[in-house]
Amino acid sequence: MRQIPVETSGATVMVAKAPQPKVRDRRTGEIATDTETGVKLMTVDVMFAANDEVEILSITVPETGFSGELAMGTPVALTGLVARPWENEFNGQKRHGIAFRAVAVTSLVDVDSASKAA
Repeated sequence: MRQIPVETSGATVMVAKAPQPKVRDRRTGEIATDTETGVKLMTVDVMFAANDEVEILSITVPETGFSGELAMGTPVALTGLVARPWENEFNGQKRHGIAFRAVAVTSLVDVDSASKAA
């Protein structure tokens, strides 16, 4: 499947919704796993601001790819972000969109500064 690298160096990225397990099947509650590594997948919603535009993106990340506190409003860095176009047909209706996936999401909040402020 085609993957398009997403440049994030000129963007401001902040957590909009804390990471949650990615559900593979809503009927059974089955959690999605990476097909190659078997690691549980998570989703995190981020505010992505670039070029005077802001969007909320839902990004899939391996459970092992998170570091630091990722509460709402936390500035983060996205490592290895790619966009994947997708299309499927369900009950005779075609749907399409773009799925985002990153290798890692890292908090940009300096842990030392936060502990000194407390």
